[in-house]
Amino acid sequence: MPLPSRPVIPGFHPDPSVCRVGDTYYLACSSFEYAPGVPIFTSDDLLTWTPVGHALHTPEQLKVADANPSGGIYAPTLRHHDGRFWMVTTNVSDGPGHLLVTADDPAGPWSAPVRIEGAGGIDPDLAWDEDGTCYLTWCDQGLRQAVLDPATGELLTEPRLVWEGTGGEHVEGPHLYRVDGRWYLMAAEGGTAAGHMETIARGPSPSGPWEPYPGNPVLTARSTGGVVRSTGHADLVQRPDGSWAMVFLGVRPRGYFPAFHVRGRETFAVEVTWVDGWPVVGEPIEPDEVAPLRERGPADSWVGAHVFPDEVLRRAGEAWELSAQPAGRTFVGRRQEHEVVVAHARVEAGPGVVGGLEVRMDPQHAVTLEVEGSRVRAVARVGTLTSVLGEAEVDDDALLEVAVRPSPKGRFDIRRGPDEIVAAVEDAQGRRELGRLDGRYLSTEVAGGFTGRMVGPVAERGTLTVRSFEYRGHDEAMGPDWYL
Repeated sequence: MPLPSRPVIPGFHPDPSVCRVGDTYYLACSSFEYAPGVPIFTSDDLLTWTPVGHALHTPEQLKVADANPSGGIYAPTLRHHDGRFWMVTTNVSDGPGHLLVTADDPAGPWSAPVRIEGAGGIDPDLAWDEDGTCYLTWCDQGLRQAVLDPATGELLTEPRLVWEGTGGEHVEGPHLYRVDGRWYLMAAEGGTAAGHMETIARGPSPSGPWEPYPGNPVLTARSTGGVVRSTGHADLVQRPDGSWAMVFLGVRPRGYFPAFHVRGRETFAVEVTWVDGWPVVGEPIEPDEVAPLRERGPADSWVGAHVFPDEVLRRAGEAWELSAQPAGRTFVGRRQEHEVVVAHARVEAGPGVVGGLEVRMDPQHAVTLEVEGSRVRAVARVGTLTSVLGEAEVDDDALLEVAVRPSPKGRFDIRRGPDEIVAAVEDAQGRRELGRLDGRYLSTEVAGGFTGRMVGPVAERGTLTVRSFEYRGHDEAMGPDWYL
């Protein structure tokens, strides 16, 4: 099966769920420990997606202060029914049960969550049959299902096991559909790594019994040499003209064996045709090229790690003030969406204040330019190891820079990672490089977890003044001048 090499939503945007209203498509993704949670996108062609908000946009809806890295919000399902949008998900750091919110407009506001306490596990799905009965299907040692009262969160029937998949481990991410009088249950199997795949079965009712597709898996990149790997956790959507498409997650590893991915699990898309009553993956849906991006911030799309940005980041004239929290470094920022990135920031750290600019997978896997008084340190954190790569005295107008560049190692060099992270400063004395780190150390394969790299300011202690921030990205190296 031909798979795309470019995502429709780049960067850490996993577990996509899609629905259509009229001629417009809407898509939701997982957000884990970052707030606000569950980003929502809109598109009129399944190719170009625009963020419109978040389904969990208030601290009352989303509690992630105590979430571990890769805790918090797992896979959502987004649906439109009876004139409203419905989003159901699991906050694994705030149990028990799943959370269901609704909205008239996907840009918000979304309702207070209805908690579904009678169902455990993760990856809940919502579907309605012809008479309006609502079915909740979720993953909990196989796929389980119950009739749900979505207004109260009460399960109206006892949960029962409905399908255990085709034999792959970690059967998860169920989605239930009714197509041409038949019911279909689609699920991810094999774990969300190299063995990931999407399987499907059909039956006469929302509860089965289920007949697996003889050609399963319907989608996988196992044992292939393409750009995208670990594909799965898919969702189907029908266009107004009756044709179909599929969105799914995948990763783009780089470097020598075993290869490393750094941008997390991204959202991809393909055409789907129906053959003998089964969905068959067709041609890729992908952009022809990736245009360079230059973004100044903070932006509305920024998120915070374990905290909402507006709780810690406040406007102060032409600048912003970022306050550290008692629990540790306070990070806000944006996803790394490009292969080649340069991020710049100007900050002021008054007496007793420590903070700066960071590229990170999580708090224990990061490269940080830390400003304390008139001194800047480039600090690398890799698990329990913390190393100062270099430091320098700078003037008040110093520009901090973290750059993600292609690896300098040769193609068949076992030391070649996905990229290289370079930390530098520039002031009246000129530009000075303070240190470099092999990008392998800020990859999922080293850090673990389900998220991707983020870039933004960080406050270690006190309140840091952020005078400016800029992100520049592209998926191809554009020559040495572009990095300056």
